[in-house]
Amino acid sequence: MQPLVRVENLKKVYKLGKVEVHALRGIDLEVYEGEYVAIMGPSGSGKSTLMHIIGFLDTPTEGRYFFEGSDVSKLSEPELAELRRFKVGFVFQQFNLLPRLKAWENVELPMVYAGVPARERKRRAIELLEMVGLGDRAFHRPTELSGGEAQRVAIARALANDPKILLADEPTGNLDSQTEKEILDIFDELNRMGRTIVVVTHDPEVAERAHRIVHIRDGKIMD
Repeated sequence: MQPLVRVENLKKVYKLGKVEVHALRGIDLEVYEGEYVAIMGPSGSGKSTLMHIIGFLDTPTEGRYFFEGSDVSKLSEPELAELRRFKVGFVFQQFNLLPRLKAWENVELPMVYAGVPARERKRRAIELLEMVGLGDRAFHRPTELSGGEAQRVAIARALANDPKILLADEPTGNLDSQTEKEILDIFDELNRMGRTIVVVTHDPEVAERAHRIVHIRDGKIMD
């Protein structure tokens, strides 16, 4: 069985004026469909850069990236945008909800860009909110939600286009310990349902929920 994600000798160099910052220094990694993987490391280790490349938000300086067996390392920005839209769901620490929109309207946004008809968008958005335990908050705006509820909306939104992989970058970083547990329980359940999940974190309690932990430091995977 081929991996869903495979990166080979992945390197990423950022140029800040005359200074070169080596964020990734030759990463080899495979993630198989249905896996729950934590990428763990301190701030500045390269873990978020790696997630951004896996999620088609950034491109490598060197190396190759295969997604579903296809080399996507050299794709154009429109081609990468298409993959982002249909293949990846993102959950961020800051939630990134639009404050003027109701919860269900935030969840439907990816479906708007995907061209899903309006009635189907609303039906699926409310269905996803019910799945994460927020069916009764579907018509509330983000300012009327707690942090944990806002992150549940963000998770529902990430699932809107039924992505192949869910990427979460410090998804519980702004939450208290009880709310963190509730969010991680949702990830556990999504993985039991077959969803592929990659979580980037510096928190051991978050990482230990995953089935496999990849440690990264100074842009390299530690054996």
